[in-house]
Amino acid sequence: MDKILSVKNLSVSFDTYAGVVQAVRNVSFDLDKGETLAIVGESGSGKSVMSKSLMGLIPQPPGKIDGEYIQYKNENILSFSKGKLRKLRGSEISIVFQDPMTSLNPTMTVKNQIIEGILTHNRISKKKAVARAIELLGLVGIHEPEKRINQYPHQFSGGMQQRVVIAMALACDPEILIADEPTTALDVTVQAQVIDLFKKIQKERGTSIVFITHDLGVVANIADRVAVMYAGKIVEIGKVEEIFYNPSHPYTKGLLKAMPNLRDSNSRLMSIPGSPPNLMHPPAGDAFALRNKAPLKIDFLYHPPMFKVTDTHEAATWLLHEKVGQEVENEIEDILLTEEEEKESVDQKVLGNKLLEVTDLKQHFNAGQNNEVRAVDGVSFEIYEGETFGLVGESGCGKSTTGRNLVNLYEATGGEIYFKGERLAKKNKVELHKQIQMIFQDPYSSLNPRWTVADIIAEGMDIHGLYKSEKERRKKVEDLLETVGLNPEHATRYPHEFSGGQRQRIGIARALAVEPEFIVADEPISALDVSIQAQVINLLNKLQKEQGLTYLFIAHDLSMVKHISDRVGVMYQGRMVEIAPSDELYENPLHPYTQSLLGAIPVPDPNSEKTRKKFKDVTWEKTGVEGEMREVFPDHFVSCTEEELEMYRKKGAFELVDS
Repeated sequence: MDKILSVKNLSVSFDTYAGVVQAVRNVSFDLDKGETLAIVGESGSGKSVMSKSLMGLIPQPPGKIDGEYIQYKNENILSFSKGKLRKLRGSEISIVFQDPMTSLNPTMTVKNQIIEGILTHNRISKKKAVARAIELLGLVGIHEPEKRINQYPHQFSGGMQQRVVIAMALACDPEILIADEPTTALDVTVQAQVIDLFKKIQKERGTSIVFITHDLGVVANIADRVAVMYAGKIVEIGKVEEIFYNPSHPYTKGLLKAMPNLRDSNSRLMSIPGSPPNLMHPPAGDAFALRNKAPLKIDFLYHPPMFKVTDTHEAATWLLHEKVGQEVENEIEDILLTEEEEKESVDQKVLGNKLLEVTDLKQHFNAGQNNEVRAVDGVSFEIYEGETFGLVGESGCGKSTTGRNLVNLYEATGGEIYFKGERLAKKNKVELHKQIQMIFQDPYSSLNPRWTVADIIAEGMDIHGLYKSEKERRKKVEDLLETVGLNPEHATRYPHEFSGGQRQRIGIARALAVEPEFIVADEPISALDVSIQAQVINLLNKLQKEQGLTYLFIAHDLSMVKHISDRVGVMYQGRMVEIAPSDELYENPLHPYTQSLLGAIPVPDPNSEKTRKKFKDVTWEKTGVEGEMREVFPDHFVSCTEEELEMYRKKGAFELVDS
């Protein structure tokens, strides 16, 4: 295929008060016309910095871009003037950022934000620009675009906001579309719609896509080729099938092993130990050597060059050197196999007494003009000591609101919440927040930007006097940082100095600091890389075993919910529509909405993604939402009518049909 973009030895560094950070180090790759190249790797690996440098979006200073070239249409972008770069952005190369709310101006209508780019790069009338904007909104799947184009960003859901951002990026028919974590914060159903949208755009327009993500299931679905980045370098690149079925670099193998499997019954995920190196002082050898379970001596001395696996597959690992014997490779495989065999099997938990009871919980909000939003509308469930209760559903279904009610952040409109047999509303709030903690979804707004990480984590310990000396306080903070995959030296830094995923880890450490009995975890891993997700999930499981912790685990990553949860509740439109033991729910989903959620889960297997079947698309708005929770099978409850109850018991589950 024809190359549309070629990058040679690209390096990006940042001059900080502590020293020079070498964020991207000698990266080279090509992008073919009409292909999707996925870039994967942990937070801080250089994915986003590399992609922004392709458009000249790195501020200089403090940033500095070096390299031989970024060649686009026989021109070197590195030599472009500021004016020429402005013409390039949007018209030739566009970018879709991770967070649509920070990409959209809250004071401008969607119409004005879309036509701004059209009028900047095209000599057309405003009337034609508006018509083009309406056409784009329709293209990205927004219904009634003629009406919605005059609305503001806050009037759209998160998924719809992301579609608006995609429409803005497509406004001038760019040749290359860079998508920086565009589905990370989306529910699986909306994520599936956005991925299908990217595929449709590529098929109809021949657009080349650089897709940055840490979700390997999404990669398996959308990518033609995959580049794996670690510590500022590309360590492996190849066709999607080659990366998934024949990974050559130990880091790539680690990422793939860290992914949960819906059919896996093991309680412990394979995780990559430690954390990425400090890029102010990158190691001389292979940057992954210190985290590698079976490093070679040469890994600590020299960085490996790219070795060819096939004509389309390369990896930077000394394991591919001709002098590395088969005995060494077999020894490494034996280590990995032994670790596989040592994975803990699921023990049948012996649950304690009822810790939490929620009865007919309601949380209504006044939206003005006699408009009432019923965020939670009659939810009932129980959680037992030592249990992990998973709560899933789309954005706006009431999951987070329910969680906030349980930590007494909202005063419920109706219903009752009992904690250890006592009404939650009657408990002393200081003591309550020692017993119940919450890990918040948004790491940006939940951390005080003026406090150091040490003070943020230790705030609860300060309030409850959980240390005897300043030395003990510092030691506890450093231990907590290490358990969530951060370095002890991060304690003196401020939140703005961290990536989104790193901020989320700080929030988790803060919740763990006061040693609570019950933790409400509201999307605690949505911003984390798969390797760190595995570390955090393993950590939560370990703490649960050691300290008898109980969790309400709210998430949209359904494979991870299955992995950690004993029972799962499914919410839709403020109501609970299904509750069942984890394995039972995933093997025999009954409610049509539950089926649609499970049918949208991306699987980290390219062949499965191409051939997998989805559940029948059922209109569930009138099914089960008005019904009552009824026990269909032992411990398996579904919101349904009496007639539907008999249907469920006779048929078990709806049929699968081809996607």
